[in-house]
Amino acid sequence: MVETLPLFPLGTVLLPGASLPLHIFEPRYRQLTIDLVTGTIPGKQFGVVAVREGWSPDDGREGLHDVGCTASLREVRRLPDGRFDIQTTGDRRFRLLEVDDGTAPYLVANVEWLPDDEGDTEHDLAPLAMAARAAHRRYCATAWRQQGGGDGELPTELGTEAAPDVTEAELAHILAGDCLLPLSDRQELLEQTCPMERLHLIRRSMTREAILLGELRAVWAPTAKFAVEHSPN
Repeated sequence: MVETLPLFPLGTVLLPGASLPLHIFEPRYRQLTIDLVTGTIPGKQFGVVAVREGWSPDDGREGLHDVGCTASLREVRRLPDGRFDIQTTGDRRFRLLEVDDGTAPYLVANVEWLPDDEGDTEHDLAPLAMAARAAHRRYCATAWRQQGGGDGELPTELGTEAAPDVTEAELAHILAGDCLLPLSDRQELLEQTCPMERLHLIRRSMTREAILLGELRAVWAPTAKFAVEHSPN
């Protein structure tokens, strides 16, 4: 089924279920925000798609990845000078079909939805989900130590029972949203339609990043901060 979405190219990947705060200052995206709030764009949703490395948001269709995620508008705060601070949440994945740069001040795209493959059962996914949760806890524990938390017990909110209420099929996206993974890893997770393979991917990515954090003594920062500071518009 083909649908039309306003498009917001960014230097990050939005995943289903993940939060994405944005500071809106460019005129075209101020207009997009106004159109969302006033209902000119129904549903209060727009498409977020990552810009390819080495390209800019103004380079057109060739500079965009093929798969993105809709962002649902949750909160809006208008600043005195006309800028906006908004809070969004990732919802549905889509594949770009056509991009129109002439209908509105912002890009508008024809998209098709990208559902998961069918066939994997909760029984099939349970062991992989357990392994992914364990990898997430190792990642959080390593990051906690690098922040000066020491070798003591990891605080509950940093991964003891990561995402207890999500399904096994949703888990990889939620865990990725809680970690500072490279854009290429996040894009691969977004494009992957096999839940089983997605759990393999997130476990490998978090295991690798935990090793790098430990060996390089890198400083970990919250994902929300990354999203705000590295989502130019």
